[in-house]
Formats: sequence, structure tokens, C-alpha cells
Amino acid sequence: MCSRYSLICSPDDLCRAFGSFEVEDFPPRYNIAPSQPVLILRAGVKGGPEFQLVRWGLIPSWSKDPAKLSMLVNARAETAAEKPSFRGAMRHRRCLIPTTGYYEWTGGHGSRQPHLIKVADRPVFAMAGLWEGWLGADGSEIETMAILTTAANPDVASIHDRMPVIVAPEHYERWLDCSSGSENGVLDLLGPPPTGRMTVMAINPKLNDPRAEGPDLHQSPNPTLL
Repeated sequence: MCSRYSLICSPDDLCRAFGSFEVEDFPPRYNIAPSQPVLILRAGVKGGPEFQLVRWGLIPSWSKDPAKLSMLVNARAETAAEKPSFRGAMRHRRCLIPTTGYYEWTGGHGSRQPHLIKVADRPVFAMAGLWEGWLGADGSEIETMAILTTAANPDVASIHDRMPVIVAPEHYERWLDCSSGSENGVLDLLGPPPTGRMTVMAINPKLNDPRAEGPDLHQSPNPTLL
């Protein structure tokens, strides 16, 4: 599961990582949590990729009352093409979620230790995602997303048995191209990265509070706080 991540690069760094697309200025975010607005890259209405803000927590288009649904933060890559909540988006609305690292925890209640997980040689990388549009009976509209997860590779398996699907830059265009109306052309991208690609670092337990923000969250853990 991936339930928190960061995006602390500059807009210029983001454009260098993903291409020369327009993106508005944004502050560094060290503690992005479900239900918050998040930045995704998707195929735009004019054909080329575009950055867009959507809400983290996918609402299926067929939902009558989103308030009665559990928040769909993640989608299992192994079954997303079959699940009613995700299969339409898997075929027609794939996206990339820019990040500079995601978090997982070890330890039990009261002693949870957060860990920052990154791609070793890529300061900004992309998690695979699905986005969906929902239209309410009153005409209200909301766009939402979920992060695809897969089995963890050996780099992170001791922390958690799942990890986000990481899309390599050479596959960005293929992942975003939904023109075929099928997921078959991207199924090979849904596995974990090779061993040695990810780094794991224990960080400040202040991150346990989803309201916490700031660069001190990435500091090494303070023994007095553990």
C-alpha cells in the first residue's frame, strides 16, 4: 500500500523530468496524504500530455453516493483490469503521479517508524496511476486518482510487501497512450523494479502526523522521539 508521498522538487525540475509541459508554480509538499489535491500527468484533451490537479482517492464514475464508498487510494495492478472500480480507467484513463519519494512504516501502534523510499538514481520519478471523473446528479464534478501497486521488490520487501508501480521514463509515453482502449499494451510495465533500484531511509517520526509538513520530516530519526 502507498498512503503517503512527497513532491519537493521545483516546477523546473518537474518539467525537466517529464518534458516541456506547462505547470503552475507549487510549494514543496513533504507529506501528501489521501483526500488532498495532487498533481498528475495525463493525456490532455488536445492530445499531448498535461499536468492536472485531482483528488487522491478514486471515485468510480458509476458511483451514486461517493460518501458511502471507502476511499480507493490504491489499486492492485494484478486485478485492476478486472475490478469494476478500476477497469475503465485502466483502459482509458491512465496517468503518472510525479513524486520525489513515498513512505512506508515499521513498528506497532505507538512506535511506528516511517521510512522514505526513493529511486536510487532519479530525484523525481513517476508512480503509475489511474484517474476518473465523477459527475453528480446536481451537476457537480470531481476528478480523482488511485496509485497502482505491485509486489515489493527485495529492496523494500522487509518494510512492506507492496509498493507503487514505478514507470521508467522511456515508458511514460506508452503508459499514457490510451488510444487503443485496452490495457494489454502496458501489462508488462506493472511489475516491481529490479533489485538495487530503490533506497530506504528511516526518517523523523513526526511524519506519522498527516498534518505535519516541512524539510525536518526527512531528517534521521531522533532517538528521544522513538
